[in-house]
Formats: sequence, C-alpha cells, structure tokens
Amino acid sequence: MAERLYATSPLRLLEPRGLGPAAWIVCATLGGGLVDGDGIALEVQVKEGASALLGTQASTKIYRSPGGTSQRLTAEVAEGALLAVLPDPVTCFEGARYTQETRVALAAGASLVLLDAVTAGRSSRGERWLFDRYLARITIERAGVPLLTDALELDPAHGAVPGRMGRFEALYTLVVVGPRVAPIADDVLALPRPLGPRPDVLLSPSPLAADAVMLRLAARSVEAGTRVVRAALARIAQVLGDDPFAHTR
Repeated sequence: MAERLYATSPLRLLEPRGLGPAAWIVCATLGGGLVDGDGIALEVQVKEGASALLGTQASTKIYRSPGGTSQRLTAEVAEGALLAVLPDPVTCFEGARYTQETRVALAAGASLVLLDAVTAGRSSRGERWLFDRYLARITIERAGVPLLTDALELDPAHGAVPGRMGRFEALYTLVVVGPRVAPIADDVLALPRPLGPRPDVLLSPSPLAADAVMLRLAARSVEAGTRVVRAALARIAQVLGDDPFAHTR
C-alpha cells in the first residue's frame, strides 16, 4: 500500500486493494474530466523493491477549453522497483486544448510500463478529431542517461486532423522498460502484424535497449486497440500480482 497520498481539487486519488503486493492508485477528477484552465501536476515516488500501479477510473475527458488544460506526471522509480502507468485513453471534445507531459527517472535496475492513448473524441456526435490542439510528451531517463524522448502533436494548424487520421479512431503509445518486465518487452516485439490492405490496427514496435521497447499503435476503434494492448500486456498480472484489466469493463 502507499505510504502517503495527497491531492487537491480537481484531482482525487483513490487506493483500491489489489490481490497482490503492488500499491494501486487510481486518479479521478471532479466532473470526470478537465475544464478550461484546469492543470494537474502529479508526483510519484516508488521506493526500492516496491511495485505501484497508476490508473484512472475512466477515460479522461477534456472539455472545450480555449485557454487550455494540462496534466503533468513526474515519477521517480528506485532500484528494483516497478511503476505501471495504465490510464484509460484521453478523449478530447470539440474545441479542447490539452497538453500532457510525462517525465520518468528510473534507477539502473528499475522497471516501467507506460501506456498513453488518445481517441478521436465524441465521434458519435460528429466530433471526430475536432479538438483545437493535443500535445503529449514523454521523457524517460535511466541511471541519469536519456532513454526516450517522444512527442505527439495533433494541431489543425498543421493540416486538418480528421483527414490525416484517416480511418483510425485511436492512437496508442506503450513503453516497457527494465528487468522485471523484460518478458513483456519480448511479447511486444513478438506481436503479430495484421494482414490485409486495410487492417483494423497498424502497429510498429521498436526496441530501445536490450530490455526496453516502444510500441506505436493506430486503431480503427478503441476496442480494437485495447485488444492489442491487453495481448501485449498479458503477463502484467504476474508482475503486479493482480490483473488490472480484469477490473475494467
């Protein structure tokens, strides 16, 4: 369990009990999302040998926000420790402006599973990729040495986003690093590539180091993308002592 939790509005931190030894922390917001001017800054420390899961209650909704909204996660993971960051996708409504920054500092023998995903928005209401701006940055260092610097920006100023996204409704980035999750990194690299001229998913795994990999995934639906992510993380329950996907719809 966590030694210390503290949050102020609009963020709430919940601590459900998993079946294994890992601390489970679930992030929630009042109203189910972020409104104009909201900014969340979350700091996480995982001590030596410990395990932690950081998730969300549901998808993070970003409402119309001409002034912008933001989330920042800063994490430190000590030697032999594991941090799994497995939030539901971000869903930006029409007119939303959103910036997300994730910075993780790993000790030499620390492990990390990091998932980041964004959906097209409320497609059923005609709001498909109609947000004003989405920017997500990921920076990971290990033993003080940069391992990954990655950014995804979707901005109509660079061209109409719906046209650039084509048939795809969701984008995913998955990063797996460290000795405790090395078998999962192998599973990511071994994912079968879909066949056919217009598959439901496109995926591109890339090794970062001997025990580190990044996966980029584009999916025609959240359901199709989630199936691939769950297949890639099929062994996460062995690491955490409980299956985080078994407790979601």
